[in-house]
This record gives sequence, C-alpha cells and structure tokens, in this order.
Amino acid sequence: MLRPGRRRLFEELLPKLRIDVSCGRIDPVAVFGFPVDDIWLEVGFGGGEHVAAQGRAHPAVGMLGCEPFINGVGRLLSEIDRDDIRNIRIHPDDARDLIDALPDASVGRVFVLFADPWPKQRHHRRRFIGPDNLPGLARIMKDGAELRLASDQMRLVRWMLFHITGHGAFEWLAQGPDDWRSRPGDWPQTRYEAKALARGETCVYLTFRRRPRK
Repeated sequence: MLRPGRRRLFEELLPKLRIDVSCGRIDPVAVFGFPVDDIWLEVGFGGGEHVAAQGRAHPAVGMLGCEPFINGVGRLLSEIDRDDIRNIRIHPDDARDLIDALPDASVGRVFVLFADPWPKQRHHRRRFIGPDNLPGLARIMKDGAELRLASDQMRLVRWMLFHITGHGAFEWLAQGPDDWRSRPGDWPQTRYEAKALARGETCVYLTFRRRPRK
C-alpha cells in the first residue's frame, strides 16, 4: 500500500517521466524535451540513489532509469520531486523492453549495479549481464561508451567477467587490483552497496569500454 504522498507522485509525476516504448524505437533525446549532451542508462536502479546522484551531478546528461519494483520507483520519484531533478526519465518495467527500443549507438554510459545474482544454477540465464543481453547493450552503446558494473557476489563477478571478456565488443579497463577493488570518486554509493559493506562484504567495481565498431 502506497502512502498518500507516494501515491500522488505515481499519479501526477510518473506519467510525465515515464518512457513510452509501446510504439517501437524511441528517440532518447526527444523524451526529455530539451537538449542533452549524452544519454546514460541505469538498469535496475533499486532505490534510485545512484541515478538521482548522477542526475544531480550531470544536469546536461539525460538519465534513463529502469526498475520494475514499485518501491524503488517510489523512492526515486520522491528524490526527483524533492530536489527538482529534471534530467531523469523512468521505465518502470523490464530494462530489455527499453533496450530494444533504443537506437544503435545512442548511449554513452550504462550502469548495472548490484544486480540480482540469481545464485541457483538453473536460474543463471536470468542474470542480466550474460549472453542474452550483451548483444543488445553492445548495439545501443556508442563507440567508447562505458559499461559500469558492481557486485558483492563473487560468483556473479566471475560470471560477468567470463561473458563480457568473451563477447568481443567490450574492453576491460582495469590496469591493476586497485581499479576493481575501489569505487571511483564519480561513482555514487548505492543503498545496497552500503548494506553490503556494513556486513563486511567485499564489493567489486568493473568498468568496460565499448570497442570501436569495425
């Protein structure tokens, strides 16, 4: 049950920010109604703290956020309303629908942070970073675009590294252990990350670059 304030945001604010993917391909710049320098995408934004922080820090960038769970969408709407963040648009559903609707080479940065690890082997194909979704990400990302991943689940980290390095479209930018053990300064902390660190878990931060198309 939504509190009255959250219900108001779902009724009044979300319709203004919601991305309509029902008609097929979309122009990601046009959904903002004003010029933006780049388009960044966060898949599964959880409570929305990271996408909101990036939106505040980069007002000239159009931020697209995907999250199917109503509580996470509600938290992000509250931040947007409170801080009058104008450069975020929301797809409150499966990220794959939005990815399918985006044009080729239209996104300059993608974030997949602390995604569901789907630990049981029979569920591994549900992991977002894997053979089913990497072709779509490679298609929508510009040459030189960044793909940022984070997790505290080492089995998922190994899975992601195996599939991304085997795909061919992405180059891992790490030069040494510090590059994946430490969160970069322009990478705001998420609520899930804070909880993982409080439990004493080790978090891994992976940054890849989209290789130039041939």
